[in-house]
Amino acid sequence: MLTETTSSTDTQSTRATVEAWMRQFQDWLCQQLEAADGKAAFREDRWEHEGGGGGRTRVIGEGAILEKGGVNFSAVWGQMSESAARQLLMPDPNYFATGVSVVQHPRSPRVPISHMNVRYFEAGNGEAWFGGGLDLTPIYVDEAQARWFHEQIREVCNQHDTSFYPRFKQWADEYFYLPHRQETRGVGGIFFDRLTVGKDGTFEALFAFVQAVGEVYGRTYSELMRRNAKLPFGEAEKQWQLVRRGRYAEFNLAIDRGTKFGLETGGRTESILMSLPPLAAWHYDYQPAPVSAEAATQAWLRQGINWV
Repeated sequence: MLTETTSSTDTQSTRATVEAWMRQFQDWLCQQLEAADGKAAFREDRWEHEGGGGGRTRVIGEGAILEKGGVNFSAVWGQMSESAARQLLMPDPNYFATGVSVVQHPRSPRVPISHMNVRYFEAGNGEAWFGGGLDLTPIYVDEAQARWFHEQIREVCNQHDTSFYPRFKQWADEYFYLPHRQETRGVGGIFFDRLTVGKDGTFEALFAFVQAVGEVYGRTYSELMRRNAKLPFGEAEKQWQLVRRGRYAEFNLAIDRGTKFGLETGGRTESILMSLPPLAAWHYDYQPAPVSAEAATQAWLRQGINWV
């Protein structure tokens, strides 16, 4: 934990270090995704935050693989309302926050939706922490690929702390969950929040772990794009994709903490809601046909699956 004796120079240096990496990581990840897509390129919008700082929103669309996606960077500071601070469990309404948030919605229902977020916060009382995670939302669950995805994540976690994967995998199962549907958003991944500097590790150790989480996302998702992009599909699969996208939208609008934080702190609405799919569908009392590929995927959407 940063203490009251931490100098303002040290604090500014720490912020600058993390912010610089987040900017570089956004550049690197956009390059990885553009190479995997093979057609589309990201466009950039720069924006300013009313309290201070701002960000770079980068969106991609109409690609060979990616129908809509975003890789957003921000570094903002200011003072949130007392009610917002209470809701977000902030120990002080003054804050600094920087991070990169990613959601990709592929054109093909054979390519999974993906999400990744890495972030760093400082509160006005001197506390500082990291958070983040990544998860996969297949339209059709491929068991072998889900297990491979989790193996890659576990390997990275184990390089930093062998307790991370089981802890953060369970946290993801609990977090990426739609209680009103009683189903997980997808096959999960890892989720972690408030890894506090000092309490949970040194700044250097926690920062290195967050960097590794970002790198494994770029590597594994680019590979899944390439593996699945040319698999065949028809109208029935596209309709199921719209249903699954609807579930994704429900989670992001009703449950996701990042969405709530951005809106509560006056973030840029277009950047915050970038995570929503371009098209989605809701059908009254929709039930997949028994013994169908859709029903098989529905059966995987539960907590506690031991993928590795």
